[in-house]
Amino acid sequence: MNHRFLSIVGLAAAMAFTGGCSVNKQTKATAAVEPVTGKPTLEVAEPPVWAPKNHAFNPSRTRLHDLLHTKLRVSFDWDKQYLHGLAELTLKPYFYPQNQLVLDAKGFDIHSVNLMMNDSEAKELQYTYDGMKLTIDLGKSYTRNDSYTLKIDYTAKPNELAVGGSDAITQDKGLYFINPKGEEPNKPRQIWTQGETEANSAWFPTIDSPNERMTQEIYITVDQKYTTLSNGTFIYSRKNANGTKTDYWKMEQPHAPYLTMMAIGEYAVVKDKWRDLEVDYYVEPAYEKTAMKIFGNTPEMLEFFTKKLGVDYPWAKYSQVVVRDFVSGAMENTSASTFMEDLQLNERELLDKNWDGIIAHELFHQWFGNYVTTESWANLPLNEAFANYSEYLWTEHKYGADEAAFHHLGELEQYLDESESKREPLIRYRYADREDMFDSHSYAKGGRVLHMLRKYVGDEAFFASLNRYLTQNKFSDVEVAELRMAFEDTTGEDLMWFFDQWFMRAGHPELKVSHTYQDGALKLQVWQQQDTLYQPVYRLPLKVAIWENGKKKEHAIEITKANQVITLPASTEPQLVLFDSEQQLLGTIEHAKTAEELVFQFESAEALAARLQALEELEKELSQQEMVTLLQGALKDNFWAIRNLALDVAGRLPAKHAESLEPLVKRIAESDRKGEVRAGAIMLLSEWGDDEYSALYKSAMQDSSYKVAAAGILSYAMTEAPDVTKQLATFEKETNEEIVLALASYYAVKGGPGKYDWFMKQMKSAKGTGLYYLLQSYGAYMAVNPEAYRPEAINMLSELAQNHSLYFVRMAAFQTLMVHSERPEIVELLKEIRANEQDKRLLELYNQVSL
Repeated sequence: MNHRFLSIVGLAAAMAFTGGCSVNKQTKATAAVEPVTGKPTLEVAEPPVWAPKNHAFNPSRTRLHDLLHTKLRVSFDWDKQYLHGLAELTLKPYFYPQNQLVLDAKGFDIHSVNLMMNDSEAKELQYTYDGMKLTIDLGKSYTRNDSYTLKIDYTAKPNELAVGGSDAITQDKGLYFINPKGEEPNKPRQIWTQGETEANSAWFPTIDSPNERMTQEIYITVDQKYTTLSNGTFIYSRKNANGTKTDYWKMEQPHAPYLTMMAIGEYAVVKDKWRDLEVDYYVEPAYEKTAMKIFGNTPEMLEFFTKKLGVDYPWAKYSQVVVRDFVSGAMENTSASTFMEDLQLNERELLDKNWDGIIAHELFHQWFGNYVTTESWANLPLNEAFANYSEYLWTEHKYGADEAAFHHLGELEQYLDESESKREPLIRYRYADREDMFDSHSYAKGGRVLHMLRKYVGDEAFFASLNRYLTQNKFSDVEVAELRMAFEDTTGEDLMWFFDQWFMRAGHPELKVSHTYQDGALKLQVWQQQDTLYQPVYRLPLKVAIWENGKKKEHAIEITKANQVITLPASTEPQLVLFDSEQQLLGTIEHAKTAEELVFQFESAEALAARLQALEELEKELSQQEMVTLLQGALKDNFWAIRNLALDVAGRLPAKHAESLEPLVKRIAESDRKGEVRAGAIMLLSEWGDDEYSALYKSAMQDSSYKVAAAGILSYAMTEAPDVTKQLATFEKETNEEIVLALASYYAVKGGPGKYDWFMKQMKSAKGTGLYYLLQSYGAYMAVNPEAYRPEAINMLSELAQNHSLYFVRMAAFQTLMVHSERPEIVELLKEIRANEQDKRLLELYNQVSL
């Protein structure tokens, strides 16, 4: 599962509501005096806001029965959004004799439950059903040597379930009908499923737990115009007398029930291949020609991961399907991953972005998560940390060390941002809700922890350990101890210390480092400043690089104490001391350096993170003229992220210093090989107020890169040239998100009443994060254009605020309505929206608003 939407949460909350909590800092317990008695008391400090929460313990599910096989026959009522199903489940008691079976079956109508006696005879069984659990009296006691098959006739009604979800998976109703009545123009009719965490039991009865495994067969009956996809092998398609067809898919290897999937729609299926394996890409017909460019690295990824792990891709085929209105970024269903519609890009969009990261993420899950599966949601990082780290591995292999380091730096920042309000162990049995596990701990922190493990044991041992882990635990469920033992059995080293501090304990090291040089010795003093009431004192093996006379020497050290002094040899005073020279540590490091040392670090360090950090800190250390000199080199750097940061720093310089950089920025705007950097340079010229570059902005509007074109639109608009309105109008039929949002940003302030129809049209067709940002602009537009307060607009915003599948879009619509919260009818509407909202994240925000 890829949780693309996690980063939206904090941004959305900040933009939508001005209120909020500040981060509590821990204070020491202090002695106080009671005013009446004069007796001393101890004033106990409040725990920090991020302190781990002591929720109830969540063990893995006890296995009373073993689900061996599931056979499903399904058809659909599009109008009612029902699934009609006939499920045949083959089970046996796990160990102890059983005379009763409890299945997960959410929101069904149960028509009958029968015990299959043979192919033609069945015995009706007694059962009770509470809408969530189906409890079946088996009629006799079975032992672990006995298997039995049940046939359950049912109707699934997913839209009648109460909606839950998380930041990563925004809904949990399992089965989704998209545009079921065909009433939405320019939107295909689709049906798809999403099982993680325990939502597949909203469309078929099962034991919906990650420590269960089954083989499966699915017979899908649909109109003949639709293409279907499911797990495993496509066996046949049979035409039916009523004009429908039945597609038969068979999964012969066992996997967890949450990984079962279906996708149904009018797809173009683009065929690819890896070795002798079918690799298919299911996209909407409009993207058939670019599907190979979007997904085309998949065969190379399969080869790369197979060789790295020494374990062949384990399933019968690999398919990837794009669906509309998906409730997450992507999902790793066994042999058939599902992706959000954002992956569908045209030729121009492909110039600016690729989705290799998310594609690699779901593919790596086919080993880590599907072949070997976490036994409980408490152990989710055994799935997600590995999938997260695969993004680094692939990027390092395909695009180089700097690109991989830049990706990893983003993961560190994502975790550190979350750590301001939440610090939990990676493996955590005490959570309030299993959906809480889908956070930046399980993903971003988990991936960085695996990287540290790789650095500690070395590449050969790391991948040999993963091979052992996968081989020994294939087609089974695991907990973190089994990963640890695989590494210990491979390396011969007791690694309990590593797994304890990084997997089982909360937090991260917060280091303060200083260094002094005297008489041929460099003294490093390292303080571990983290609050050790909630976090450990860490054992930290890492490297320190020292540059003497332009030559680098690297030393391996180990920090084991809260306050530690380490002495290293140095023949002369170093030009630079770089602590954690490999930049692999998950944590924070405060290490004061002179301006000269920072300049040397920027110019001499190889690690991208060290260079970026130096460039950011030099802005505070150097005189403005010295900064200009440094930026002249940084703007020519080989790596695009350095050039991008240099543009940001240049934008904060006073105008008198910008003049010497302007020719270089202009050259970047015209010819940098990276569209994002060209766009940044164009915006910088515009911010400097250089209307003399109007011709450059006009040219940029026609750039092959949408990012550059959008920057050109905004920059030309800010010149307020007489033909701005005419020039921008030529882009109003453009559907690309970058262009639409650029126009919306300008029209929000300068568009006037005449742009109402344009906004309405865009909001009807926008999707996902693009719709979220468009609503922000439309809120500003409504604020300055009272004429935009029309029933059509209010009805659309009301519909989005109450019914959109993405919770952050609902929130953005709520926020936009608040622009007119002085109107009594809007206050009543907002109250109604709040009263009907079921998402606890939104309710927490809405309840901060006085209505």
